[in-house]
Amino acid sequence: MSHDSTAAPEAAARKLSGRRRKEIVAVLLFSGGPIFESSIPLSVFGIDRQDAGVPRYRLLVSAGEEGPLRTTGGLELTAPHGLEAISRAGTVVVPAWRSITSPPPEEALDALRRAHEEGARIVGLCTGAFVLAAAGLLDGRPATTHWMYAPTLAKRYPSVHVDPRELFVDDGDVLTSAGTAAGIDLCLHIVRTDHGNEAAGALARRLVVPPRRSGGQERYLDRSLPEEIGADPLAEVVAWALEHLHEQFDVETLAARAYMSRRTFDRRFRSLTGSAPLQWLITQRVLQAQRLLETSDYSVDEVAGRCGFRSPVALRGHFRRQLGSSPAAYRAAYRARRPQSDKPQDTDGSLGSSGQVSTLNPENPVPMQTRRTAAASALGPSTSLSTDSARHGAELYAAGRPSLPGQRSAP
Repeated sequence: MSHDSTAAPEAAARKLSGRRRKEIVAVLLFSGGPIFESSIPLSVFGIDRQDAGVPRYRLLVSAGEEGPLRTTGGLELTAPHGLEAISRAGTVVVPAWRSITSPPPEEALDALRRAHEEGARIVGLCTGAFVLAAAGLLDGRPATTHWMYAPTLAKRYPSVHVDPRELFVDDGDVLTSAGTAAGIDLCLHIVRTDHGNEAAGALARRLVVPPRRSGGQERYLDRSLPEEIGADPLAEVVAWALEHLHEQFDVETLAARAYMSRRTFDRRFRSLTGSAPLQWLITQRVLQAQRLLETSDYSVDEVAGRCGFRSPVALRGHFRRQLGSSPAAYRAAYRARRPQSDKPQDTDGSLGSSGQVSTLNPENPVPMQTRRTAAASALGPSTSLSTDSARHGAELYAAGRPSLPGQRSAP
């Protein structure tokens, strides 16, 4: 899912300065940036597809620092423009930043600040959010980035309201997306905002991608906390929580174990992880439910009890909200996608038919390894994997077919 906030009145009323044009999109490239994320806005905004009903943008590819720019695989790029080109753009896109630990060039940050002050729309794809945050453009705003880097973004820039669950966040004049393919989702959203559903749908058919994707990043999460937590006093409390997910306890219990008030614990936990402790705890319980559904034959009721949910109803509600599927449908789709020989025969850690030892101990349901192979078909209305279903999925991209459900459009 996406988040489209209502922009502040002053932001909504801001207009482009006279020298900027709405149809001009500047893409800011840096050395060391991943080539996939860099290519997304170039493909979306840089190719003339007017024959397919997609309004044309004018693309200005700009170097954010001295070239040549080296990218994935040692390729060298030479951008046709420098930072001066940003002064003409109505939209400025930062596809990705080379390292979340190094500061962006100050000249590029100044150019982004000026562009924003003059009414330009600023977009950060994946780790490009770190560049926007360094420029101060995300202060007090909702934002997202790749789930793996969201805790670091929240910790480094505490004034940013980081939501690692979203595929993208539209806050009016500043937009951010999650990793890699979510950049396509956000670019399509921009086209939809500028020119309507028909233009975005036509572009999606050309790119052979869904016009809208349902769900968020929850299904891909595979890390509980940032690596930096190891040196923090809360690490012991977090470790205890992960080891006792099969027990029923609440955030007050965790706060008491940390010898903190609930309010202080909430504040410390959020600053460390980028998430409220209650939301984090629910997410961990849902992740554990996924693991049990994937690796055991426990009933849904038993899974709920072994993940600390007070009832199967609570499990189903949280599971559907986070993954868009019921636990039963998720398990059925997951098993349909696995080779028959790889399916577990028992739940006690003994050898299954594949000859592999299960890493799941029913007495301590935190596995040594996590199997993050969520079946995509479990996230939609159907779990069929037949040839006819696959053919129908491809037809969704043909003209005249209904759009897929997905992000909420801004009013």
